[in-house]
Amino acid sequence: MTITGKGKVFLFLQGPHGPWFKLLGRMIGRSGAEVWRVGFNLGDEFFWPDTSRYIPWHGAVEAWPAELARIFAEKRVTDIVLYGDTRPVHAIAVEQARKAGITVHVFEEGYLRPHWITYERGGSNGHSRLTELTLPEMTRALADRDAELPDAPARWGDMREHVFYGALYHGLVLAGGGRYPAFRSHRDVSGWAEFRLYLRRLALMPWHRLERMIATGRIRRGGFPYFLALLQLEHDASFRSHGPFASQVDFAALCIEGFAKGAPPHHHLVFKAHPLEDGRTPLAREIRRLAQESGIADRVHFVRGGKLARLLNDARGAVTVNSTAAQQVLWRGLPLKIFGRAVYGKPEFVSSQPIAEFFARPTRPDSRAYRDFRRYLLETSQVPGGFYSTRGRRALLRQVVDMMLAAEDPYDALTMGTATPRQQLRLVT
Repeated sequence: MTITGKGKVFLFLQGPHGPWFKLLGRMIGRSGAEVWRVGFNLGDEFFWPDTSRYIPWHGAVEAWPAELARIFAEKRVTDIVLYGDTRPVHAIAVEQARKAGITVHVFEEGYLRPHWITYERGGSNGHSRLTELTLPEMTRALADRDAELPDAPARWGDMREHVFYGALYHGLVLAGGGRYPAFRSHRDVSGWAEFRLYLRRLALMPWHRLERMIATGRIRRGGFPYFLALLQLEHDASFRSHGPFASQVDFAALCIEGFAKGAPPHHHLVFKAHPLEDGRTPLAREIRRLAQESGIADRVHFVRGGKLARLLNDARGAVTVNSTAAQQVLWRGLPLKIFGRAVYGKPEFVSSQPIAEFFARPTRPDSRAYRDFRRYLLETSQVPGGFYSTRGRRALLRQVVDMMLAAEDPYDALTMGTATPRQQLRLVT
């Protein structure tokens, strides 16, 4: 059967910062499908230059369900496309699309970062089908596959572009406030605060790099055994919607308390900040305070972003809420403790021990089971490429459009033998 978009009507909502949705919509349009975009601010509008296919929404979120239902009916929408499924306008859209029988295409950052993105249908992260699939089901789907597993790259390939497009997007949101007066970000801080944080991060990059090199050097030269605590962004959808903590400080407090009770006295605990951490919460200061209160200040460290691989190479294990970086932990066969809902939260390779017991004597994961899981991801929802760099977007377009036009989602396609052939990682490295 020929892959075609004829008869389909795609409605794009909010996407990653930058031109990815514009390029994706253009390629889907070339397949014969009709393509529309709803924009909620000037940033959305700027990155969708086809004004004839752009629908501005100036209303409040309370009026969005009625407007969306009108658009669905008027345009005869068959598919919606969005980035992340938990921001209010997207959560409403997913719910209404399911009721109307409309296919939901969800993009997210890669579950296997860097150099992969995630493409699923219906939902992502804690809403992903992966959370319900068992390892035996995955291994059966892989029975006829014998592909080699590529190594997990040690860094993101487009961090500078990611930060640049984030600053540009939020600057445009502020500039267009008069045209979209009802727009409210799904995050807790104001648009001006978000914009200032991006500018501050750009300005402080050289200093943060020096600070990170010094902290990492001290840890690697210290000669002590250590565990890693992988921090996330507090406004990240996975942390907020699929985890039990109100803040990263609450997570840090639990880690430090458990470490003080259970860890051998010669072990250390290293908190690794997310690469895009922007300082809206004074994490370093709060972690120092918590460590001092627990009497282990000399055994607790903080590293601001940077490459995870350098620290993982010598770590004894790791804890996190549900960071995707934890998959690099499992790839190395290291013990892992999580507190939230995650696609990799399988009993075969995630510890169920209480936190103090985990720090005292952690159980190791079933590495063979994890390799099957990782291979399953690479054969299904993980697509080589990236949203923010030119070469990353080119790699995505070669593969993901056919996946979106296919009748089956990536998981069913593998089981049925119709999955799109995987590109090699060399295309984007």
